[in-house]
Amino acid sequence: MAKATFGAGCFWGVEAAFRRIVGVTETAVGYAGGHTENPTYREVCSHATAHAEVVQLEYDPEQVSYQALLGAFWEMHDPTQVNRQGPDVGDQYRSVIFFHSSEQEEEALASKQDLESRGVFPRPVATLIEKAPTFWRAEEYHQRYLEKNSGAACNLGHGGGGR
Repeated sequence: MAKATFGAGCFWGVEAAFRRIVGVTETAVGYAGGHTENPTYREVCSHATAHAEVVQLEYDPEQVSYQALLGAFWEMHDPTQVNRQGPDVGDQYRSVIFFHSSEQEEEALASKQDLESRGVFPRPVATLIEKAPTFWRAEEYHQRYLEKNSGAACNLGHGGGGR
């Protein structure tokens, strides 16, 4: 198994989208990229921690490639928005890829450069690509939130986020 970590807005919808991909064996939503240890949702939403809402997933590289996961990531949100996705605004909603190996870093950078060179988006891609920091698992009620709360929604597709 391999690990990947992505931030693309509201982590509820990002998790649900990745869980549908064959080869993704486990997901967890949480926080990464900030300076506060073991942050709470309330602290992250206060914008005082600098953490992003992220999904960390385990996947089987024999069933799904990291390149395919990157493709899904680019499609599920608008990577040109800075610190927001749709109606969700704040640094916790930033578009970010946290890489776990030099191979992931190279693939993420090449993937971003390919999007930019092909002019896929009308604005520059704002997605950050950074070394994976400590992942702090979010409170249990956030895990598989959309599966447990059938009436809840998260906007996905170019616009992302929403709750």
